[in-house]
Amino acid sequence: MKPGKPAIVWGSAVVVAVIAGALFFTTGRKGKSEVTVREYPVQVGSIHTAVSTTATIKPQNRVEIKSPVNGRIDEILVKEGDFVRKGQVLVLVSSTERAALLDAATLKGKGETDYWKRVYNQTALISPIDGQVIVSSLNPGQTITTADPVVVLSDRLIVKAEVDETDIGSVKLGQKAEISLDAYPDIKVSGVVNRIYYESKLVNNVNIYQVDLVPETVPEVFRSGMSANVNIVVREKENVLLLPISAVRSRNGGSFVSVKGASNDSVRRVAVQTGLKDDSSVEIAAGLSAGDVVVVSDTTFVLPKSKSGTNPFVPQRRPPQQGAGR
Repeated sequence: MKPGKPAIVWGSAVVVAVIAGALFFTTGRKGKSEVTVREYPVQVGSIHTAVSTTATIKPQNRVEIKSPVNGRIDEILVKEGDFVRKGQVLVLVSSTERAALLDAATLKGKGETDYWKRVYNQTALISPIDGQVIVSSLNPGQTITTADPVVVLSDRLIVKAEVDETDIGSVKLGQKAEISLDAYPDIKVSGVVNRIYYESKLVNNVNIYQVDLVPETVPEVFRSGMSANVNIVVREKENVLLLPISAVRSRNGGSFVSVKGASNDSVRRVAVQTGLKDDSSVEIAAGLSAGDVVVVSDTTFVLPKSKSGTNPFVPQRRPPQQGAGR
């Protein structure tokens, strides 16, 4: 066989297959176009645009309570999740010297121990704020230094969002926001923009600004460090005319719709002026009135059910030959 002949054979096979497929779809499977008309009445409602981003639940003020002396924990009077008041005693600690004296007095009897407990007082760790205990991982009897956090308090949990520099110009103090947790997506919490940081940080080569959101209520399921999603409402309008985005067409820089006339068969094209848009709806600022009905025609190509003709690419069963098997 001469070089190059196999390629010619395969090329001929491809041409035959393409011709067979074309014949199949033009003769054996003649389709038809179906037109579906949908009607959308112009409705009155509210619409808003939002900046969506990710966030983390964090304490607004995180306070670590440390002992002023090295020593040993005698008693922890609170547990994680407890709410405490300013001035409340949280932990009792014996200094290293007091702990040593009490250990030595124990060998001499209860009277000696009681004496040193009276004359050598414990060190009390006191809450400096009203807040909630979010960390309490140590146990009585453990020795500590002045560098060890014994209890960690939070005055309240807030949401720290990260906003791209392209969106930060739309975010203002006092704007409303919707907060949802990744762990509890069904729980929606309303919040307010409380602080916009002045200094950015670089994340994946993008300048990000941190924005603090204060939730109106803090559900019991909120935990420090949880991931959240927030939608900050940057613009909002009420009692405006609305249509689905798919009902409005654009051409040559303008927008128009097809409005149903007095009779069922009459349709007229009307130029409209649009306003705010969200994921599904668009505001109609001018051109329509409440109660107008906009129609949209969708054309789809549908293959009819096969009554005759076969697919040339599907192997066909050969009819049995007469006298076979004899």
